[in-house]
Amino acid sequence: MSTNTIEKNIDLKVSKLADNIIGSEIIKLAAEVNEKIKKGEKVYNLTIGDFNPKVFPIPAELKQLIIKAYEDDQTNYPAADGMLELREAVSKLLKQRGDLDYKTDEIVIAGGARPVIYSIFKVLVDEGDSVIFPVPSWNNNHYTYMNNAKEIVIETSPENKFMPTAADLKPHIGVANLIALCSPLNPTGTTFKKKDLEEICDLILAENEKRNAENKKPLYLMYDQIYWALTMGETKHYNPVSLRPEMKNYTLFVDGISKSLAATGVRVGWCMGPKKIIDKIKMLLTHVGAWAPKAEQIAVAAYLNDLPSYDKFLSEIKNKINVRLIGFYEGFKSLKSEGFKVDAIAPEAAIYLTVQFSLHGQKTPSGKTLETTKDVTKYILDEAQVAFVPFYAFGASPDSSWYRLSVGTCKEEDVAAVISNLRNALSKLTA
Repeated sequence: MSTNTIEKNIDLKVSKLADNIIGSEIIKLAAEVNEKIKKGEKVYNLTIGDFNPKVFPIPAELKQLIIKAYEDDQTNYPAADGMLELREAVSKLLKQRGDLDYKTDEIVIAGGARPVIYSIFKVLVDEGDSVIFPVPSWNNNHYTYMNNAKEIVIETSPENKFMPTAADLKPHIGVANLIALCSPLNPTGTTFKKKDLEEICDLILAENEKRNAENKKPLYLMYDQIYWALTMGETKHYNPVSLRPEMKNYTLFVDGISKSLAATGVRVGWCMGPKKIIDKIKMLLTHVGAWAPKAEQIAVAAYLNDLPSYDKFLSEIKNKINVRLIGFYEGFKSLKSEGFKVDAIAPEAAIYLTVQFSLHGQKTPSGKTLETTKDVTKYILDEAQVAFVPFYAFGASPDSSWYRLSVGTCKEEDVAAVISNLRNALSKLTA
């Protein structure tokens, strides 16, 4: 009997968690895009929340520092909570550029932002607890599921640039254990306005005043600010602790260099929060082994200690991102002015543009009606050779007509070509 036959006769059962876990919708779409590319088709892939290192390389100084750290044989285990010199550099960066005062024992280093988010959920959320998060947003549904917690999903609107408000959260605040927020937001590239975030902070503080009086578990806020350094134009980044210092007791930050330094593969992230909780996160990550590599930590520490170089790189990368975002935004506005059923929200931060294709009900040249968002997405991919991520991949309604456009792998000359391809594809549709 062959090995294949034996495997077919065995029911390989797995855990309930594994049996019901859902794969990434973005990865599914990426597989379809990659299949087209393998066939030799020219596809403009604007789905990836990543950078093309040939277009957006990491800082040259950081690259050399990483190489030097490996040449110095910095290849053994790092400290469990991160190398002290890196935590010192992060503390300095936060104080001088981020308006935040965190000591080294209130910071833990991890292998990027994902282990940070995972550990925050594991340390703060018990089975059956409730987690509030807005949609669209990145992966909060999956982390909630992996904790056997209950979702409280807030569907946001384009009128508020897909950012949640205190009024959205208030009806659910009494039963929640964690609120997961992100600004600048993935997937929209939009940000909290000062007043809106202040109102959310006041809501959390008022709720915790009640809970403290009743000796109940606090309501915590996970605040993902991984894109905070990549604001555009007059946009200003706000954080809850600077606005309301009392929020320091209840806020866990998600942060790192993945986006600001185009260093997604370097895997250096960090969490800031109350020391007691940071200590628990450190212990959890010790068992998971989700450390950032020691050589990278030493290199990043040295790089962040040279803030003028950091500032110079940020200025350069923001200019490159902004040229692309503004180019696409103006392109979509031009298409809209020509009568096509598209739209876009002005970019504020990150590497994303929020765009809309209101094409449901229109007919393709073959006579097929675009009935669903999946139909629209496929038509744009097949006819315009352009790939976007629909907001339903970020938990929004399956019928949402909004999409994420990412510029991290986009060459400047691609902008005009994409708009031209879209114009051609849209002109073939009929009502």
